[in-house]
Amino acid sequence: MLGILMLDTRFPRPPGDVGHGGSWAMPVRYRVVQGASPARVVREGDPALLQPFIAAARALAAEGATAITTSCGFLVRWQRELAAAVPVPLWTSALLALPALPQPGVITVDALSLGHAELAAAGATAGTPVEGLAPGCALQRTLLEDLPTLDAAAAEADTVAAAQRLVQRHPEVRSLVLECTNLPPYAAAVQRATGRPVHHLMTLVHERWKALP
Repeated sequence: MLGILMLDTRFPRPPGDVGHGGSWAMPVRYRVVQGASPARVVREGDPALLQPFIAAARALAAEGATAITTSCGFLVRWQRELAAAVPVPLWTSALLALPALPQPGVITVDALSLGHAELAAAGATAGTPVEGLAPGCALQRTLLEDLPTLDAAAAEADTVAAAQRLVQRHPEVRSLVLECTNLPPYAAAVQRATGRPVHHLMTLVHERWKALP
């Protein structure tokens, strides 16, 4: 069983999203960390949330989770602390894939919040190209303001536009990583639009799951 540490959210989670059970090839168990809003995690990096996440991860391990992941790529900030707190593998973020990928670039929900500290926590180089959703776009508002509705067509367009901006600014980029666990529903559209392979939390976790003893 895969344990998933969830932010405390209400926005819709279509197939492909970390919070949709059909996104996973293995059985999953979710545990919501109360009060862990997208704003507190992404934009504030509120250190008061670390202990609640540790407690939730330990609970999932006690309930039989073979490995644990999370519903927000910005939790990579606490990769070391969370992984050290449990006796099973714990992967906070798709950003952990960066060191092994050829000339990667990152698509994130909020470029202003993803900087050197997050890349360093993932083991990536400081110069890794990063592009965010357009500030104030429909998808960013839905996710960071935790709105109850999601416009799927607008969400896909917003994600593809961010990817296109990245490869236009950095044509040397050969692979893309979706930091945000709510962007994978649009991964196929991004790959079609950019011609680059797209990696995200589900691809990372499924790959590492297969390697577990």
